[in-house]
Amino acid sequence: MSSKSIEGTGGAGRAGDKVFSGITLLAGCLILLVLFSVAVFLLWQALPTFTADSADISGGEGFFTYIWPLVIGTVIAAAIALLIATPVGIGVALFISHYAPRRMAQGLGYLIDLLAAIPSVVYGAWGMMVLAPALVGPYTWLADNAGWIPIFSGPASQTGKTMLTAGIVLSVMVLPIITSLTREIFLQTPKLHEEAALAMGATRWEMVRMAVFPFARPGVISAVMLGLGRALGETMAVALVLSSGGLIASLIRPGNQTIAAEIALNFPEAYGLRLSELIAAGLVLFLITLAVNVIARWIISRHKEFSGAN
Repeated sequence: MSSKSIEGTGGAGRAGDKVFSGITLLAGCLILLVLFSVAVFLLWQALPTFTADSADISGGEGFFTYIWPLVIGTVIAAAIALLIATPVGIGVALFISHYAPRRMAQGLGYLIDLLAAIPSVVYGAWGMMVLAPALVGPYTWLADNAGWIPIFSGPASQTGKTMLTAGIVLSVMVLPIITSLTREIFLQTPKLHEEAALAMGATRWEMVRMAVFPFARPGVISAVMLGLGRALGETMAVALVLSSGGLIASLIRPGNQTIAAEIALNFPEAYGLRLSELIAAGLVLFLITLAVNVIARWIISRHKEFSGAN
């Protein structure tokens, strides 16, 4: 091959690199632009709420008094979902990646992926018509036998539409996200690390604890944070399962609401200052989600050098 043809090939390659680099830079800037535009829109539309008289806000006591119960309800529902879905999701992912036979692992993987494809309104209908009535008995038992604990204080809901029911439904919804991502991360563990642990006499569980978990820790945190984002922003499932009410400490009594469900239930008929209130609530949810992701990235950056990948 002549020197001219080599130079031509090199020039074309460098031109392709520049084009590809420019496209990726444009894509990154586009994401930032969209995020900035959403933040500006929410802030601009929410300004009337922040400048309005307290008596004109829903509840008549100001925006903070209105939004605070919704923030607490959102956090409680998401926390319940993560407390249930995280250990179950990690356990299922570990079983699929390291314990189950190949055919069973493939079938379970397809089933988990299928759960992620089910619309949220279907989960909400299932929670409202099947899960909630089935939990009335257990809620009554908790109120009678564990009512001295504030979160189980009675009287228990006779419809089953409580914050605990909403949290259980959300846990089923975020389970596929946590399981699928965690499974793929577990499968990426270097085989040399696993074989070295087994060669040193470790049992399979000890190998998982010493090789798989350290390697997968940052990825598992990311998977949990993605599940948290889904739980924080879910609307229809929570709206169908929860009975609206004021802020209460008990998880088995009717009451509480989340920001996303509040917006979904009231937005179609809202206008004027009420519309601005709901957009301001969306701004609060946006800030909560942003803060959660920033904290997650900070946690991951602290532990990445101990991930076992290096």
